[in-house]
Amino acid sequence: MQKVALVTGGTSGIGKETALELVRRGCRVYELSRREQGVEGMVHIPTDITDTDAVEKAIDTVIENEGKIDIVVNNAGFGISGAIEYTDVSEAKKLFDVNFFGMVAVNRKVLPVMHRQGYGRIVNLSSVGAPVALPFQAYYSASKAGVNSYTLALANEVRPYGITVCAVQPGDISTGFTDAREKSTKGDDAYGGRIEKSVSRMEHDERNGMSPAVAGKFIADKALRKKVKPVYTIGASYKAVVTLVKILPVSLVNKIIGTIYA
Repeated sequence: MQKVALVTGGTSGIGKETALELVRRGCRVYELSRREQGVEGMVHIPTDITDTDAVEKAIDTVIENEGKIDIVVNNAGFGISGAIEYTDVSEAKKLFDVNFFGMVAVNRKVLPVMHRQGYGRIVNLSSVGAPVALPFQAYYSASKAGVNSYTLALANEVRPYGITVCAVQPGDISTGFTDAREKSTKGDDAYGGRIEKSVSRMEHDERNGMSPAVAGKFIADKALRKKVKPVYTIGASYKAVVTLVKILPVSLVNKIIGTIYA
């Protein structure tokens, strides 16, 4: 029987490539994004995932059409950069509304469906920036660290009911995410020009990063495989970084990150 997948942020970047790969692997894919136009080969439902009512209506449409949801990929997200001291709380809340609470809204609606089905797979997009706290992108790192903690807790809560959950941590990926980042250099004079230098370094790495198609295939594989681990990292070099972060003293890791980015 054809599997039904739901992908948020599925009209560009990693989300688009993940959705297309799921289509190629025989899934019926519904994708949610704010864009009016979707991508050929999948069903597009224009949805702002920060609008809980819109999210619930969109998922109701999927259930009405298909009667089930096998897979959910929570990909929608964006980044902001700037010094913590000069970032408005409203901007930080906006980021969490998309990167974290948008995922929460989708899963809260989907979980009862999967519970009744007795099965389901949820993949939450995190980032290497979760275990590696990035200076001048603190709120992005914090939102993705929240995704990891949430994923680990949820995986244990729903495992007895046939629902499996994992988080996937990409590193630097060459997508429109870089240009879409909301950047602020407010206070850069007070910080000795370090904000702009730090973000420029990160954006250089992103523009020269992994193809989103490679990431999409990786995520689709985790969405479709029989069993999953709680957290995955994409790419051998990033896996090595995450491993080092786990085994080295926190003070040393933070000093190294500060030397590179701050």
